[in-house]
Amino acid sequence: MSRPSRRLDALAVLAALAMPAVADAQGVQNATLRRAQQAYDNLEYRQVLSLAQGALRERLTGVERARAYELLGFSYAALDSILKAVDAFKQVVLLDPERQLDPNRVSPKAYSAFDVALRQVLLVRQLRVDSSSFVGGRGAVSIRFTVTQPARVVTRAIGGSGAGSFLVDSGAWSGQVNLSWPARMPNGDPVPAGSYTVVVDARLGQNTFSASQPVRVSHGTVDTLPFLMSLPGYQYLPETEVPPQSWRPLGLAFLYTGGALVGTVGLESSTLGSSSKRELAVVGGATLVTGLVMTLRKPAPRPAAANILYNRLLRDQIARRNQDIAKENVTRRQQVQITLVPLPKPGTGGTR
Repeated sequence: MSRPSRRLDALAVLAALAMPAVADAQGVQNATLRRAQQAYDNLEYRQVLSLAQGALRERLTGVERARAYELLGFSYAALDSILKAVDAFKQVVLLDPERQLDPNRVSPKAYSAFDVALRQVLLVRQLRVDSSSFVGGRGAVSIRFTVTQPARVVTRAIGGSGAGSFLVDSGAWSGQVNLSWPARMPNGDPVPAGSYTVVVDARLGQNTFSASQPVRVSHGTVDTLPFLMSLPGYQYLPETEVPPQSWRPLGLAFLYTGGALVGTVGLESSTLGSSSKRELAVVGGATLVTGLVMTLRKPAPRPAAANILYNRLLRDQIARRNQDIAKENVTRRQQVQITLVPLPKPGTGGTR
C-alpha cells in the first residue's frame, strides 16, 4: 500500500471517529451550515472552515450556532490547529454547557482540545437535584453540580409567587460539588409548597455563569403509628388450667369397698342376716361406681397463677408502649412531609 493511500485511510479513520459527535444534522435549517456539514463528511476541512465561519455571520438558532463552532473545532483539530480548536470548543461549551464528547468515538486531538476548552471556561455543568421525600427537619435534598474552574459559588432556591429566596450554600468550589438543602426557612419551618428554581451562580473575577433547575415542593401529612394489640414474639397465656386426671377417687372407693367386704366376712358367723349382706354388697358396689365416675369425670379448671401474672405484665408493657406511641403521634401530627420533584428544564444555563 502506498503512502498516499495510507494517509487517506488515516484521515478517513479520523473523520469516522469525529463524525458521531457532529453528524446529526436534524434541526439545522441554515443552508450554509448544511453545506459545511456536508464538506466535513467529505473530509474537506478547509472548506468546512470557510462555510462554518460564513454561517456564523448569518442568523442561526442556538443549536445551529453550537453546531457551527463544533464543526470548526473538529476541523481545526484535524488540521493540527489545536489553539484554534480550543477557542472554537470554548464557544461550544458556552452555548451548550452540558456538551460531552465520548473519548472512544472522537479523535484524541479533538477530545484533548475540548477538555482544554472546558478547563479554560467558567462553567457550572451537570446540575442535578434528586427527587426526595422526608419529614421536615429530618432530611435534606441532594444537589450536585460541577464547576470547571475555582470560583465563588452561591446556590439559592428561588420560589415563585412571592415564596421567597432561600440560601442553600455559599463557598469557593472547584470540580464536583455535593450540597444538601433541608428545605427549611430560617425559623425552622418548612419552606412553603410551590414551584422553585435552584440557581447556582459562579463568579471568577469578571466572569460569571449561572445554571438552574426548576423543582416542585409539596407538603403532606406524616403517617401516624398504629397502636399495639400485642408484642412481636409474645402471646397471652390461658389464665386457667385443667389439673391432671387423678385416680384417687377410685382408689378410695376400692379402699372403702374392701373394708366393707372384710367386715362382712368377719361377721358371717354373727347374727348378720342375708338381707344385711345384700345391703352391704349394694353399698360396696355403689361406692365403686361412684369412685369410677369421679375418676373418669373431667377435673374442673382452676386459676393459673403464673400465667395470670405473666399476662398482667404483658398488658402493662403494651400499655406503656401505646402511651409512647400516642406521644409520638401527637408530634407526628404537627410535622410536615416534604416531597421535592425536579421539573424539566425550560432551557440551558448561559453566561451573563
